[in-house]
Amino acid sequence: MSLIKPFDPWHSPLCTCPPKLTLNPYTGCDHNCLYCYATSYIPKFTICRPKKDLISKLKKEVSRLRGEIISIANSSDPYPNVEAERGLTRKCLEILSVNNCRIQIITKSTLVMRDIDLLKKTISMVAITITTDNDTTAKLIEPNAPSPTKRIQTAKSLIANGIPVAIRIDPIIPFINENQQTLIKTLAEIGVKHITASTYKAKTDNLKRLTNALQPKTAQKLKILYLTEGEKTARYTYLPKNLRQKLIQNIATQTKNHSIKFATCREGLSHLNTATCDGSWLLK
Repeated sequence: MSLIKPFDPWHSPLCTCPPKLTLNPYTGCDHNCLYCYATSYIPKFTICRPKKDLISKLKKEVSRLRGEIISIANSSDPYPNVEAERGLTRKCLEILSVNNCRIQIITKSTLVMRDIDLLKKTISMVAITITTDNDTTAKLIEPNAPSPTKRIQTAKSLIANGIPVAIRIDPIIPFINENQQTLIKTLAEIGVKHITASTYKAKTDNLKRLTNALQPKTAQKLKILYLTEGEKTARYTYLPKNLRQKLIQNIATQTKNHSIKFATCREGLSHLNTATCDGSWLLK
């Protein structure tokens, strides 16, 4: 299959996701998040364009599905702002919802609520990325994405409609969004059952974008953590392991206090996981 592909094409030893397939209706994303890693390997990533022959290819490939998890999407948000007009992700869901698969949506968008009717037709879940509950901070680092306030309301609405929701607090960036107590408390109150957390992993281009947007003192502290003290791992620069472990452990403890399942993502800290890292255990 050329459109639906195995997840984790690089076979990262740090990936702890269960076997699944992935589908990206679009190449590129117009949320323009400063920390985005995909800009380093996908040309013109901020210019969002649909996959070639998307619908015709999908119609041919779904006949080969045998109940697998289809993760939509792992490189490009399946609900970029242009989806409101194009409706391509919805067309994909129309096809998948009547075929043999389980659907996992990964998004920052509130537009996923438009497709609740289709998600109810099949085994599905939604993983929403919420990096902070501070709308001002989010506007700085995720300029074209919906506000955290709206994303939290989206999660609440999905849960009210019987669709399981996992939250990705990803990435955690020192000095910017490392304190997550109020967000986790809010997520527990609306019925979220799973949280995945991951620290920011720097690439040359996204670190430059991020530090250019920050106050000079904060930018300098972040550069020291990554460029001087950081660790090269799997083509990224990670935070020093002791700091990563401290940040992740803090969130793991808070989720446990609220009886929420927890997992890390590509951190080498899977001993902290209390459920599958991507929240796919919610696909019942």
